[in-house]
Amino acid sequence: MTLLTRRAMTTAALAGTMGASMIPTMVRAGVRKPIVIAHRGASGERPEHTLLAYGLAVEQGCDFIEPDLVATKDGHLVVRHENEIGGTTDVASRPEFAGRKATKTIDGESLTGWFTEDFTLAEIKSLRARERLPQLRPASAAFDGQASVLTFDEVVAFARAESRRTGRTIGVYPEMKHPAYFASIGLAIEGRMIEALKRNDLNSKTAPVFVQCFEVGPLKTLRLKTPARLVLLVAGEGGPADQPGVRYADLVTPEGLKGVAAYADGLGPEKTMIVPQDKQTLLPATSLVKDAHAAGLVVHPWTVRAENYFLPQTLRKGNAGAADYLAQRGDVAAVLKALYAAGVDGVFSDFPGLAVAARG
Repeated sequence: MTLLTRRAMTTAALAGTMGASMIPTMVRAGVRKPIVIAHRGASGERPEHTLLAYGLAVEQGCDFIEPDLVATKDGHLVVRHENEIGGTTDVASRPEFAGRKATKTIDGESLTGWFTEDFTLAEIKSLRARERLPQLRPASAAFDGQASVLTFDEVVAFARAESRRTGRTIGVYPEMKHPAYFASIGLAIEGRMIEALKRNDLNSKTAPVFVQCFEVGPLKTLRLKTPARLVLLVAGEGGPADQPGVRYADLVTPEGLKGVAAYADGLGPEKTMIVPQDKQTLLPATSLVKDAHAAGLVVHPWTVRAENYFLPQTLRKGNAGAADYLAQRGDVAAVLKALYAAGVDGVFSDFPGLAVAARG
């Protein structure tokens, strides 16, 4: 099962139910305090990848904000969860764009919708963001239509401004989405990523930035062209879209991690690869953090979410008979504390305030 399939299944199921002086001090090489990465901002409470979500995340105490990057028709890097934007913008209600609806194959998956590569930046900027999971997050959906789609440069500028305002470092943690696909249509992301790092004074080992990707080739390309810190994302199933026959499981063995360390500074595993869970409860931690540290990699697992829907039975709270039971918040602090106890160097969370509180 691919990552795109798993994301689509989750959505369907829910519908049915700035410089060296600003380097964060929480990186493993310094203080052991793990960083909190706001996953698409405070995306559990505001529409993801908007100034609303990023601003709330900063107020809640995050250390990094995460923008997912996809390309427009005219080559700009814009911030969306996927290049298919029917679920995260109002494009489907815009009659002038009805003819742009298409079916495409991306990373082996057939998807129907509206895609950023068929729009210019000016057209993307005319759209308004909306909550991707309104059934699960109706309070966030109340903010639909209030925010525009951002460019990566705008997110960096926001992080810098907030760093000055708050007096603490707010780093950026961009993810290159589907780079093999974008390269196949003449919109390679890697070169644009390098240019953006240089343009924004982030092209150094000490800059407050991590660049992440689920594919191996793009990270190897960046490793040759930038000293900025790179992170390989891995999932519990499947493998890199650009490496047929390679499984993520092959890359997280002690020997595999040594190979990862040749082109990456960190590992971003699915959180259950560190603290497994079954339907009932959390299970004992695996050796993945220890193994990754032995290879010289920092470890930043994804993604901690607070709703009962994402938690095992023993951590769910509230009235199980309530219509909104799965949307209610459970004991997510237990998940966070288990990850911290396992020795992770940071966590991705849709609820960065809760991650900060659990860090203590």
